[in-house]
Amino acid sequence: QAQILELLRKLQSELGMAMLLITHDLGIVRKMADHVCVMTGGRIVESGPTDALFDNPREAYTRQLMAAEPKGRPRHVPDDAPTIIEGENIRVWFAMKKRLFSRQTDYIKAVDGISVRVREGETLGIVGESGSGKTTLGLALLRLIASEGPILYCGEPIHDRNSRALRELRQQMQIVFQDPFGSLSPRMSIGEIVAEGLSVHRREKQKSRAEMRAIVADALREVGLDPDAQDRYPHEFSGGQRQRIAIARAMVLAPRFVVLDEPTSALDMSVQAQIVDLLRELQTRHRLAYMFISHDLKVVRALANNVIVMKDGQVVEAGPAERIFDDPQTDYTRALMAAAFALETTDNNAVRM
Repeated sequence: QAQILELLRKLQSELGMAMLLITHDLGIVRKMADHVCVMTGGRIVESGPTDALFDNPREAYTRQLMAAEPKGRPRHVPDDAPTIIEGENIRVWFAMKKRLFSRQTDYIKAVDGISVRVREGETLGIVGESGSGKTTLGLALLRLIASEGPILYCGEPIHDRNSRALRELRQQMQIVFQDPFGSLSPRMSIGEIVAEGLSVHRREKQKSRAEMRAIVADALREVGLDPDAQDRYPHEFSGGQRQRIAIARAMVLAPRFVVLDEPTSALDMSVQAQIVDLLRELQTRHRLAYMFISHDLKVVRALANNVIVMKDGQVVEAGPAERIFDDPQTDYTRALMAAAFALETTDNNAVRM
């Protein structure tokens, strides 16, 4: 992200061009914009020079946006909490086409020898730049793509199970995708979307239509949505509401392990904070194990107990979240922190506010 912003600045300077920057990331706005317009409900509620608007916002909505950054820290996980998912030396290599007259096969090493462990009630944050292998690692743990290396779910090996044997476990391992606009079928009602997993795993068997609607209503209510929304369609909801629907679709199956793949990146700051609070509440209530994949380190800091920093398919740094954020040990991690938190780097490569 920092590299793209620098490129835009360079092009603007060289070409003398005007730029209209549309974003929900207030950090980017403050860094890039000369003038800011704040919109809600299709109207501009406040506008002005960047420094003046950030230093002294006049409108309540603007102040709400400024204060909406995800806050809090994850709950402590007991040392004796059971391990839900673990993988050792996981590798996902994609073969490339052989070069002409070459006998050697080249590989894209999307995940190259990574070991992970997530306990009940714990959140493992996976961070790194785009293309570092974060999502591929999550898909490998869910057995949605082929990988090498042992993977254990609740102590039982699952890396060598075929699709039929894995089917029984699918409902216990769920995923919430990044894009709330693309992950929900526009042809299905909200009730059908949330209930689809129940049908796939045959948990609707011998249940009446009224009983199924009650189950879906409970799932919607748990994520803060009106149970009467079952008969409406995705286009009738905002991005934050759609992501709540996606979370309900996962939660209705009562999973123990959930991969959250950039679940807040498409949302504005105020909605991000609400989704973070919701995820934290669900985790506390159901003792869920989360793998939280994100490039937004502010959100990761609010949720994660432990963090893995990835680059080019490998672990650059790993450890307790507090230590990773307060005392990063590698230049790459320090660079990520500086880009995410608008920090300055001192001469000795330490990071300061």
